[in-house]
Amino acid sequence: MAETVTRTPGGYHPGKKDTGVVKPKGTARIRAHEGLTTVPIRDRKPEWLKVRSPGGRNYLRLKQLMRSQELHTVCEEAGCPNIGECWEAGTATFMILGDVCTRACKYCAVAHGMPTELDEDEPRRVAETVAAMELEHVVITSVNRDELPDGGAAIYAETIRRIREEVPGCSVEVLIPDFKGDEEALGVVMKARPEILGHNLETVERLHPDVRPGGRYWRSISFLGAAKAMDDSVLTKTGIILGMGEREDEIRQAMQDLREASVDILTLGQYLRPSPDHIPVARWVTPQEFAEWKRIGEGEYGFRHVESGPLVRSSYHAKEQARELEAGAPGTIRTVLEADIPAPAEVPGLGLVQLEMGRSDTNGRSGAN
Repeated sequence: MAETVTRTPGGYHPGKKDTGVVKPKGTARIRAHEGLTTVPIRDRKPEWLKVRSPGGRNYLRLKQLMRSQELHTVCEEAGCPNIGECWEAGTATFMILGDVCTRACKYCAVAHGMPTELDEDEPRRVAETVAAMELEHVVITSVNRDELPDGGAAIYAETIRRIREEVPGCSVEVLIPDFKGDEEALGVVMKARPEILGHNLETVERLHPDVRPGGRYWRSISFLGAAKAMDDSVLTKTGIILGMGEREDEIRQAMQDLREASVDILTLGQYLRPSPDHIPVARWVTPQEFAEWKRIGEGEYGFRHVESGPLVRSSYHAKEQARELEAGAPGTIRTVLEADIPAPAEVPGLGLVQLEMGRSDTNGRSGAN
């Protein structure tokens, strides 16, 4: 039964979450914003960020289908601005493993807290919904489930297999967590052979500890490099959100670092602040600058494709990428780095929000989360 959670001044409390107990996100202040003039939350957005409210016939049909199957979408949970466009076109990104995440990323609208269940029947329902939607390409993502022994990797693999059985010919893209650097868990997903393996870096190295305290910059990059080394026929993909305080040289460095892991596809989009409890927007990035980053990423750094624009999100135009691009060879980074180094939120004294829990890694040792 869904638990009603009220919003308090101490944190971000979205209500009606049915797979866990929601906890505060923590403070909206980060060290990187000290001395920086940020955008007030009540300021009007630029014209290029304004989108029509969703509500068309196909949108309503899709919403009813998701509710009838008790499925979640990141489109809804993360408040994606493209939900109207994508759902009217019959595409949606399924969010498996529940709707409550064990991590408290400072930019993310998905609820943070303690999950209370694991739905092992979810892969079947996702596959049947994909068949009902007659999809040619499907994107599967999830919350972080750091309390699970494999972080949810087996559910990812089973979802891929079920979709293959139910809808032969449908290409599958997964956008996975870092599984706390567990290379064996990554291998479970890779053996299911998704067409695209995605994991988002989200921001540049300097901002990473504050913005994404449950992860590590090089762990994320090397996770993609390790995936490419396991099967170089699979396209690898990542996303960076701009407008959180990053500098031009830092964006370039992130691109260079990602290419060392031979990442094929990069998405770049504008950060939109979900609530006053999330970090503020540092600046609005213009469409012209996004176009220039696409040119730089493809022309100077060699990404096979860069999807770059104010409203771009990880799964935007994903079907075209799966159909038209050829995966590159492995890069110089081929194994997971920083798997045994605590994430910033795991270090005592830093004051960063993270749930305290442990799970065994591949060597049977217990790691705090």
